[in-house]
Amino acid sequence: MNIKSAIRNPPRRPDQSGQVAPWPPTGQSAMGSARILGVDTSLRSTGVALIQARGSLYKTLEYELVKNPPGRPLSACLGHLSRALSEIITRGKPQAAALEGVFFCKNVKTAVILGEARGVVIAACSAAGVPGYEYSPRRVKQAVVGFGNAGKEQVRKMVMAILKLDETPHEDAADALAIALCHLHTVGRYAGLTAKAI
Repeated sequence: MNIKSAIRNPPRRPDQSGQVAPWPPTGQSAMGSARILGVDTSLRSTGVALIQARGSLYKTLEYELVKNPPGRPLSACLGHLSRALSEIITRGKPQAAALEGVFFCKNVKTAVILGEARGVVIAACSAAGVPGYEYSPRRVKQAVVGFGNAGKEQVRKMVMAILKLDETPHEDAADALAIALCHLHTVGRYAGLTAKAI
């Protein structure tokens, strides 16, 4: 996979005004650019990431965790997740959102809670007019590492190499970055988003 990063040390947080800086830089053409929100959904620690691509250049705009403490009620957790996602979408203005698809889960209660959290993420994107796309864990690993049985640490290391990250992101944030990269790999590195939306 021949992927180049736009910069050596990409910013991972908004500037002092609370806004994500526009990209490509002033004076460069925006033709073929796409800004993607990657989301690795869970109730207690949702990873979110914003990546911008222009041609074969990738830039990490930000990544973070949306956390809920163990003692917080389910309804409050879902409300916090909804507000946080809405703020990130408003700030980052993504063209599309990429989520990890539902995977097999032996624990029915865990599966239901994950489904509720995913519903909140999908609803937040829909309310903002941002189309959502989902990819299986195996598909994400194939897109980023090259094979579907890769471990989480392999995925994280490849994400860091592709995006030229000097700091090691949290596992959930690294997964969100990987999901966003998977979407860009799937639709091509241009703004024409041809994958089927959720």
